[in-house]
Amino acid sequence: MMPARLASSRLNVRPARWSGTGVGVRMLHPKRCERRPATVPAAAVDVRGCNTACGPGSGVDGPPSEPAAAPIRWQIHRPRRDSGSCTPGAGAPRLFGVTVLERIPHRVWGWIGPLGITVLAFVLRVWNVGYPNAFVFDETYYAKDAWSLLQHGYVQDFTETANAQIVKGDLTGIMTGEPSWIVHPDGGKWLIALGEQAFGFDSFGWRISGVVIGALTVLVLARLVLRMTGSVVVSCIAALLLTVDGMHFVMSRLALLDIFLAFWIVCGVACVVADRDWIRSRLDRYRFVRPWQLLAGVSFGMACATKWSGVYALAAFGVLAVVWEVMARRKAGPSHGWLRRTLTVGVPAFGSIVVVALLVYLVTWTGFLLHHEVYEARFGHGYGDYSAPWGSYVDRPTTGFLGETRDAFRSLWHFHVMTYGFHTSDLNSATHPYQSNPASWLLQLRPVGADARFDLPASTRCGQAEGSTCIREILILGNPVIWWSGVLALVAAFPLWLRTWSWTWAVPIVAVLVSWLPWFRFDDRPIFSFYAVAFVPFTIVAICLVIHWLLGLATTPRLRYGIGLAVGAFVVAAVVSFWFFHPVYTDDLIPYDSWRDRMWLSRWI
Repeated sequence: MMPARLASSRLNVRPARWSGTGVGVRMLHPKRCERRPATVPAAAVDVRGCNTACGPGSGVDGPPSEPAAAPIRWQIHRPRRDSGSCTPGAGAPRLFGVTVLERIPHRVWGWIGPLGITVLAFVLRVWNVGYPNAFVFDETYYAKDAWSLLQHGYVQDFTETANAQIVKGDLTGIMTGEPSWIVHPDGGKWLIALGEQAFGFDSFGWRISGVVIGALTVLVLARLVLRMTGSVVVSCIAALLLTVDGMHFVMSRLALLDIFLAFWIVCGVACVVADRDWIRSRLDRYRFVRPWQLLAGVSFGMACATKWSGVYALAAFGVLAVVWEVMARRKAGPSHGWLRRTLTVGVPAFGSIVVVALLVYLVTWTGFLLHHEVYEARFGHGYGDYSAPWGSYVDRPTTGFLGETRDAFRSLWHFHVMTYGFHTSDLNSATHPYQSNPASWLLQLRPVGADARFDLPASTRCGQAEGSTCIREILILGNPVIWWSGVLALVAAFPLWLRTWSWTWAVPIVAVLVSWLPWFRFDDRPIFSFYAVAFVPFTIVAICLVIHWLLGLATTPRLRYGIGLAVGAFVVAAVVSFWFFHPVYTDDLIPYDSWRDRMWLSRWI
């Protein structure tokens, strides 16, 4: 939303050309013109969008403008809130002439479009999500861990026959009573547990939380792109692209942790970006309690409580939040030295983001802290080659609240050390048929087959002749149109960032790098391409920023039409690609030949 007025210290004048994008349809009102200092020459202001509305008699201070043609009634772009245009979207051409839509305010469009696509994303993801009625890939760990959290408050081991019993609906005697060595925190599992609590311990129950979170990610991403570009159309493109991305789609339909990690990272980044806008209208003094920073801390804390890899996003965007504010205060006028300014901004930000994230992370370990004695009994005296003894404290009785708390946190620390060793060294000799090098992730060269049943007889009604075979598969494969164009968008983003130093380009570049590059350190152990679901939303942000930039280059109706047509063709291609691969995203029964047609690369098999 545009600020009520510009700061009196300076005026940013919008270049006299079309900015390029936005939602269709908002009537320009004379009162929407921003106040400008009377010292600004009229010739310096682009008044094509507001015409005589900013002159005498308009009720708005500012220099008189020359009479012009009838006002342009339609604009399809809400510029950035720090823009200095006379009118929001000044100079933007009309997109279409459906008069009924002009009564809908831009802010309402900013919710109608994203919410509509979010509903579509939910419907696509929830359809038949309970199939197959079995544990798919690592669901066997996380779905059962979530159920144990509900029943006991901490994770217990399950019996060897537990999977078969659970699928049949028999939940008697499925746990051993021994605490389990969990190699990921409980934050994401508690979200899975919410679905199991609401719908029961079956395939629908342990998958529905991922469906909801996946759809909500679409909404948060759309609102983030809207804040970054001011364009409802571009934000809806972002939402639609994430809706039809195959990797995000499949991960939303499985009880794996990565979809929750992606959601919390997107939320954290969105909060940091919102805080950037929030503080720019409050630079008159330092603010030590920042609502958006606190929410960013909660989001990044939940990301770390889902998977430890969320800590990279926490660190990067915590630093970025400080850099943005320090630069804004430097531009606003004379102030303290850079070191004092950085400390004055950085210390409260550290408390609001990092400390809050740490507290949220610890809260998700409440089950362990309350039952630390059972973990001490099993792991505290050493656990094979995985862990040395934790210390003599595990054998002596604890007295008092402080002593109990001290021992609980000591055990939690030793448990973390043991788990860190598992991730960094114990898996180095392991292999998996679907493991892949992170260098191949952006191009989706090695997707993961989460479930597959081959050589099914034609009698299973896949429409084939006698003697033919049918196939069911769940392939965690990104939409090739989105991922391959996303690589081009990220490559283009680097020079555009270096040329403009615009903060918007920094967001997708930093988010992708901090969620991708750390995995190169662990390429000697089994890691999988679906870890990239944590940064596919930001690959889409890069695509949308490039689209926004291209539309901003349009200076003639013919060029606008051509670029708009190309963008539309790209979106249609992404939707068609999603429809084409949908059978191998959803475990549909298809003929072998149809399945083979979808295996474009040999490493997809």
